Amino acid sequence: MAMTLRAGRPEDAAECGRICHAAFTAIADAHNFPPDFPNAEVATGAVGSMLRHQQCYGVVAERDGRIVGSNFLDERGTVSGVGPITVDPAVQNEGIGAALMRAVLERSAQKGFAGIRLVQAGYHMRSLSLYSKLGFEVREHLSCLQGPAVARPTAEVRAASEADVVACNALCFAVHGLTREDELRDAIASGGARVVERGGRITGYTTIVAFFGHTVGETTDDVIALIGAAQAFPGPGFLVPSRNGVLLRWCLDHELKITQSLTLMTMGLYSEPAGAYLPSILY
Repeated sequence: MAMTLRAGRPEDAAECGRICHAAFTAIADAHNFPPDFPNAEVATGAVGSMLRHQQCYGVVAERDGRIVGSNFLDERGTVSGVGPITVDPAVQNEGIGAALMRAVLERSAQKGFAGIRLVQAGYHMRSLSLYSKLGFEVREHLSCLQGPAVARPTAEVRAASEADVVACNALCFAVHGLTREDELRDAIASGGARVVERGGRITGYTTIVAFFGHTVGETTDDVIALIGAAQAFPGPGFLVPSRNGVLLRWCLDHELKITQSLTLMTMGLYSEPAGAYLPSILY
């Protein structure tokens, strides 16, 4: 049976969401981990928002007119971000995942992005092998943290506004050598973005302390302030670079638990971070 690829459409959300939940559940169950999406409804909501977003490219794989997998490329930044990529468990290990990955790699190159990044589940050896074969480099070991809100702000944290975008962009560029302005503007519009100020100056920001949010700080103390001010950690949790021992130990000392390990992988533009940060599940 021949497989074909096409651009995703909003009406694909229900079937792509069903497959997304089934695929994540199958691999998580096989390794005794909780799935990233607790049910098909949550997965469908996440996939649907990406299919509707003007700066997110979706590609679906079909066999005999039936959707068997999908992948997504976030196009809001200097570099693009991959995922989630999922294949129907009934037809896995038949080259569909590799084809979906090649499709977004080609899309990223055609659109002229300086690089492409993803975050991979640490227990999923097949995906680590696939991404390595495609040319991705391992950059960071990540720990996913979850638990009750710390509710101990250590500095002044407030809601971000459009007036903060320039300062936040400058901070992100200083730390990462790139900006994520459109993600930040989306988070400001939805009400999730926060900034930390010291001496009247922005020293850190977050789109949301959660799986799909990223955080940047001049120092680890700035990131701690944003975590401490968060009212909850939506979804599976938030991602901490494991080599930042000060930050990881602070989280553990405040009753947060490591739920899984992940791997940040990149191709193309990459600069060693010059500050503290929390990546999103994209990068």
